[in-house]
Amino acid sequence: MIISILGVLLTFGAVIFLHELGHFIVCKFSKIKVEAFSFGFGPELTGYTKGDTRYSLRAIPLGGYVKPAGENIEEVSGAPDEYFSKPWYIRLAVVLAGPAMNYILAFVLFTSVIFLTGQPIASEKAIIGEVIASYPAEAAGLKAGDKILSVNGIKTNTFEEMARVIHKNIEKEISISYEREGDVKGSVSSVKLTTKKDPSGQMGLIGVSPLTTYAPIGLIKSVNMGAYQCYYWTAFTVTTLASNIYHRQKPDLAGPIGIVDIVGKAAHSGLPNFVFLIALISVAIGFFNLLPIPLLDGGHAVLYIFEGITKKKVTIKVMRVVNSLGIAFLVFILIFATYSDIKRLRIASAQKKAAVAAVEIGK
Repeated sequence: MIISILGVLLTFGAVIFLHELGHFIVCKFSKIKVEAFSFGFGPELTGYTKGDTRYSLRAIPLGGYVKPAGENIEEVSGAPDEYFSKPWYIRLAVVLAGPAMNYILAFVLFTSVIFLTGQPIASEKAIIGEVIASYPAEAAGLKAGDKILSVNGIKTNTFEEMARVIHKNIEKEISISYEREGDVKGSVSSVKLTTKKDPSGQMGLIGVSPLTTYAPIGLIKSVNMGAYQCYYWTAFTVTTLASNIYHRQKPDLAGPIGIVDIVGKAAHSGLPNFVFLIALISVAIGFFNLLPIPLLDGGHAVLYIFEGITKKKVTIKVMRVVNSLGIAFLVFILIFATYSDIKRLRIASAQKKAAVAAVEIGK
C-alpha cells in the first residue's frame, strides 16, 4: 500500500509539476510577472518570496501551480507585464510550453529506460511474459510464466499461434489450457474467460504479452527509439479516438480510480516498468492538454490563434462562455471515466470469481 501511494504521488507530482514548470519558464522568459509558483496544492507548508514571485511547497504533492499576473482576464489592469497584455503569440507559447514539457519528460524517460535495459526482443514461446492490469487474463488468474498449451482446444506451440486464435474471438468466451511453473510436472490447468475488444474493434484481447529478453543498444539508437515511442503513443491515441468517433463507440477511459490502480501495480512491477508508465502518462497528459477543449491549453491555443488571424482581442464575455463550457465538459469526462472505472472493477471481480469457480470445478 505504501509503495502504491508513493508511486501515485511520484507519478502525478512529477508529470504535473513539470507541465506547470513549462508554463513558468516561458512566462519568465517572456517577462510576464509570475505571482506564485508552487509544488503541490492546498495549504502552504513553507515558501519564500523572490522578486515578484512567491515560491512554495504545499500540502498535497500532486503536481504544481503557476499564477501569471493578469491571467484572469476580468482582473487585467493593463500593466505591460501582465499575461493578457502580451501579444497573442507570446500567450500561445506559454500555453503550449506545458504539453511540450510533458513530451520532453516522456522522451527523456523512454530513452533512459531503453538505454539502460536494452531493446526488447519477444520470445516465440507460448509463455506469458506479463499480464496487463484490468484485462481478462488478470481477472482469470493467469500469471507471468504460465505456458499456454491450447486455446479452445487448438494446440499452440508459439505465442503467435496463441494470439492468432485469441484475436479471432472478439468478446467471446474462450477456454485456455496452461502449465504453471512450480506445479506438479505434467499438471495442466484450464480457465474460461471472455476476450476484450481492442480499441480498433478488429480483434479480441486477453491482456498478455510474450516473454521478453533485452539486447544492449547504443545511445543514438536509444534516442531514436525514445522519440519514436512519443510518436507511436500519440499516433495510437489519435487513431483510437478517430476509430471510436467513426464507429460511434464509447471511449475506454480510465478515471482517477483506474489510473491509481494501474500506477500502484506498476510501482510493484519493477523500476523500468514504473518509469515507462510515467512516460506514458506524461504523453497522455501532454496530448490531452493539446486537444481544443475549452479551459485546457489546447482550447486557449485555439482562441489565441483565432485572435492572431482576426486581429480581435479575446473578450471577457468569450472567456466566460469558454470557461463555463470547459468546466462542464471536464466534469462530464471525470464522471464518465469514474463510472467506467467502477464498471470495469465490477466486471473484473465477476470474471475473477467465475475463473476461480471454473478452476475448482476442473479439480
